[in-house]
Amino acid sequence: MRDRTGDDLHIMTQPYSYRDDPQVPAFDDSAPIAVMDAECAICSWGARMIHRLDHSRRVRICPVQSDLGAALLRHYGLRPNDPTSWLYLDAGRAHVDFEAVIHAGQSFGGWGSMVRVLRLCPRFLRDWLYQRLARNRYRVFGRADMCALPDPEFRKRLMQ
Repeated sequence: MRDRTGDDLHIMTQPYSYRDDPQVPAFDDSAPIAVMDAECAICSWGARMIHRLDHSRRVRICPVQSDLGAALLRHYGLRPNDPTSWLYLDAGRAHVDFEAVIHAGQSFGGWGSMVRVLRLCPRFLRDWLYQRLARNRYRVFGRADMCALPDPEFRKRLMQ
C-alpha cells in the first residue's frame, strides 16, 4: 500500500501487528473493526450501512477521534489529524480506503457484495477517486456526529 505521495506506508503484513505496538491501547480484536471519521456525514452513512448490512452484528465502529482510533491509524502510517482514510481491521489484517469498503462489503454478503463492482476500476483509479471524495467530504457531504445517532443497537457497536 502507498500513502498519498506514493511512498510506502508503514503497513504491517503480519496479522495483529498492533498488539506489539506500545502506542496502541489493548482492545478486544476478536471481531472486525471499522475505524472511521465520526464527524463526517458520509462516514456516518457508512457506519449506518455497516449496521444494516452486517447481519452477524460483529463489526464494531471506532471513531478516528478516539484514542484507540488515532493510535491504530498512526500504527499503520496514517494521520489521525487528517482522517481521510478508512481503516478496516479483520482477523488482525488492515485494509484501507476503497479496499476496506470492498473487503467489508464482501464479508457482509447479500447487498454488501455489490461493492465488488469497484474492482472493475483499476486500483490507481479507485485510490484517486477515494482521495478526491475523502478530501472534499465535509464540503460535499457536510458534517454529522456518528456518535450522536440514537439507535441503541448501533451505539453498542461504537468503541469509545
